[in-house]
Amino acid sequence: MKLVFAGTPEVAVPALDALIASDRHEVAAVVTRPDAPAGRGRRLVASPVADRAEEAGIEVLKPAKPRDEAFLARLREIAPDCCPVVAYGALLPKVALDVPARGWVNLHFSLLPAWRGAAPVQHAIMAGDEITGASTFLIEEGLDSGPVYGTVTETVRPTDTSGDLLTRLAFAGAGLLSATMDGIEDGSLKAVAQPADGITVAPKITVENAQVDWAAPALRVDRVVRGCTPAPGAWTVFRGERLKLIQAVRVPERTDLAPGELAVGKKNLYVGTGSYAVELLWVQAQGKKPMAAADWARGVRIAPGERLGGTDVG
Repeated sequence: MKLVFAGTPEVAVPALDALIASDRHEVAAVVTRPDAPAGRGRRLVASPVADRAEEAGIEVLKPAKPRDEAFLARLREIAPDCCPVVAYGALLPKVALDVPARGWVNLHFSLLPAWRGAAPVQHAIMAGDEITGASTFLIEEGLDSGPVYGTVTETVRPTDTSGDLLTRLAFAGAGLLSATMDGIEDGSLKAVAQPADGITVAPKITVENAQVDWAAPALRVDRVVRGCTPAPGAWTVFRGERLKLIQAVRVPERTDLAPGELAVGKKNLYVGTGSYAVELLWVQAQGKKPMAAADWARGVRIAPGERLGGTDVG
């Protein structure tokens, strides 16, 4: 089939690579989000998918909106058979969905109908799911509601961050998407409607959602830290400023600390929760680089009984 691939972040690159490598399909063009400001200088930077496509000599389309007439005209000129999608980042209007004869097929990082929405991996970790996966489905106008072509499963490991899990799913999903294109092309795959039961939604995790509640049990604190790493980053407040929490582990044997109360050891930093303590391993203070939590604690000279939590001033 002639394909137009739509995707934007690094997590979409393995799938693009798999389709470029296929000897059964031609990636005629790539659709990605426009260049965006990045870094301290806020200079415009192309997306990882755009960079990879340009390396491969593939035409790159960067519409401000996928309903822009110039983009739609070019898409009709290319006349793709199918448009595979991985984390494109914009809503596709019906006028665009109608262009390819075999539709737009999305690789979504959950076992649909679970975790429909923008942040399925983060929500799976924060909910304590033991198994997740990826699905390919035919895009329709509803939110991740189209019929499913195929799935792969992936175990959620006890120490997984959303970044760890998403990386594994990106590679497993790349194979699934490539196989889905093969099955659509030769007629061996038919999309099956999603069941009406088991629907959960996974809206984008905001910075506000990522604030740790120290009155919650340690299990919940652990899930929030892992689910929000690397983005948007779990955080708390210390002396009126935000402190990013990069890595923590649960310490069930330590139950002597009140929620948010800090205790500094020779090489450890503990904080109380609504159940038992967690040990903070890596943190990042405002305007600083990430550092070992015990080193940070020595630098700020934590007083006995001092706590994390509260409201930040900025």
